[in-house]
Amino acid sequence: MGTMTESGSPADVAGEGDAPTTHGYITDKDKYLARLRRIEGQARGIHRMVDEEQYCIDILTQVSALTKALESVALGLLDDHLKHCVVDAARAGGAEADAKVKEASDAIARLVRS
Repeated sequence: MGTMTESGSPADVAGEGDAPTTHGYITDKDKYLARLRRIEGQARGIHRMVDEEQYCIDILTQVSALTKALESVALGLLDDHLKHCVVDAARAGGAEADAKVKEASDAIARLVRS
């Protein structure tokens, strides 16, 4: 049985005799990290714009760009999750498959609401 993270979600920790868990995004990890570093820079830029009291429409334009960048990362991670984690669980079948499909559906619902 896995452990829980601080957020209450299951941690991907291998138990005795289990194969180590890998995530679907792992092959693109460097790409995601680079994109997230750029997003961090964008957020710092927006902070600086507010601090410098720049024109509100210019700030909103940058917020929109940052939002799109985050959505792009989220959609990429979702795609990787579906192709790897959900497909693997579907092959295994049973309760694990049902749980992974529900987990993916819930993630999609959160993305659509945001």
